Amino acid sequence: MRNIYIALAAIVLLFLGTRLAKISEIPPSLYWDEASIGYNAYSVLKTGKDEWGEALPLHFRAFGEFKLPVYIYSVGAAEVFLGLSETAVRLPAVIYSLGILVLVYLIASHISKKPWVGVLSAFILTISPWLFIFSRTGYEATAGLMFFLLGLYLFLRSGKRKLFLLGGVVSWILSVYSYNSFRILVPLTGLFMTALFFKEVKGSTKEYWKIGLISFLLAAASILPIAKLYIKDTGGARFQTVAADSLSGFARNYISHFSPSFLITGGDTNPRSQQPGFGELYLLDIPLVFLGLLYFLKRKDKINWLLLFILLASPVPAAITRESPHALRAITMAPIIAIISSLGMFYLGDIVPRYRNYIFLGLIVLYLGFFESYAQAFFETYPEKTSQDWQYGYQKLFSDYAEEIARADKVIISDEYAQPYIFAAFYSKYDPASFQEKAVRNSPDKWGASSVSSFDKFVFKKTEEKDLAPGTLVFATQKDKLSLEPISEIRFLDGSGAFWVYLR
Repeated sequence: MRNIYIALAAIVLLFLGTRLAKISEIPPSLYWDEASIGYNAYSVLKTGKDEWGEALPLHFRAFGEFKLPVYIYSVGAAEVFLGLSETAVRLPAVIYSLGILVLVYLIASHISKKPWVGVLSAFILTISPWLFIFSRTGYEATAGLMFFLLGLYLFLRSGKRKLFLLGGVVSWILSVYSYNSFRILVPLTGLFMTALFFKEVKGSTKEYWKIGLISFLLAAASILPIAKLYIKDTGGARFQTVAADSLSGFARNYISHFSPSFLITGGDTNPRSQQPGFGELYLLDIPLVFLGLLYFLKRKDKINWLLLFILLASPVPAAITRESPHALRAITMAPIIAIISSLGMFYLGDIVPRYRNYIFLGLIVLYLGFFESYAQAFFETYPEKTSQDWQYGYQKLFSDYAEEIARADKVIISDEYAQPYIFAAFYSKYDPASFQEKAVRNSPDKWGASSVSSFDKFVFKKTEEKDLAPGTLVFATQKDKLSLEPISEIRFLDGSGAFWVYLR
């Protein structure tokens, strides 16, 4: 076991070193969802209410899409120590992702009865392109995935410790209140597990059934706020904006998550989800996954069928939406593939046992070579290529022109890049109580989406010539250049223009 602990420690150091390095600088700016999470957490921390004035909400209205609470409250805890900052927004994702690695080790070790399968699974997931960006940015999905895996592990161990059943239910409830994908994946997995282990459940003791009843009632109660959101409130509008348009569209979207272009050559086309030019997996993963699946067929264990079901069910939340394939909504595929790849490595070792150690060493070296190329590109070229996608212009605006903003009587900012108000609130650390009072909101559109037109001295709109009034600082986009000579220009990291800056 000593060698296992050493290997795990090395994996943790590799993980933390590659996630914490320049975490506030790369990606180069907070995206609007990250800024919204950070400011709403700050608002609750300071006032007990979100930006809309709702006290301790379970669903944060934010831009009208109703963000879930677990990650936001986690950021609030980080802000107690780190203040309202990029690091506070992104650090919980690092912590949750570290928890994912630990749980992958535990689950893989449990199902294989081989701790080294768990070690290799954690290693493969640590260097996986699928998890990398998500594990160092403020995405709620990492919290959802960690609690999903925690619940899964507790359920697998609940045969010997009955209270683990209750712990598993609580974990899955937290998963459901972390990220929307798990509102689909949790009940699907729960139903499959019930059917798969029906004989074991049927033969359980009365004490087990009592805990099961308590767990069921707790799960049922947790559904009520979700039902209210979708039936009485406007939360269902969010689903309408992203839902696939037909059954054939769903099937096409689902299959796309297993395509070579998504998995190997191109990955998610959203640059905030994957580096351009990289897939979600390495080419090396594919033969190992096939070997792992052969191992499943050979062993014929119920738990293997459970893992296979989760792998196949993971793209469902993404497939019902228009944006597919979608790495974030299908993120549960990543740890399952890591476990299957690790089992494939061991199966290969069983086929040629004489060269087992050489095979393992060679594969690990190859994986590290792939990862070195990926990480080097991420730290050296990714920020420049994607600064526009991360709304870097707004971050640059508020960090470089803080003094000019403080002196101006009025500040007008183009809303070309969407939701500038949340960046103004975040980077100026604007008092949440004042924001709740002074924010003037545009009328929600037909989908329930909302934006702020102004608060305090800030105005957010398409810039015009009449905005060039004395004492007014104006930030106009390149295509809305005004007649007055700008005092300066804000550029994205690739050199393209973001804003012209005017002051009369």
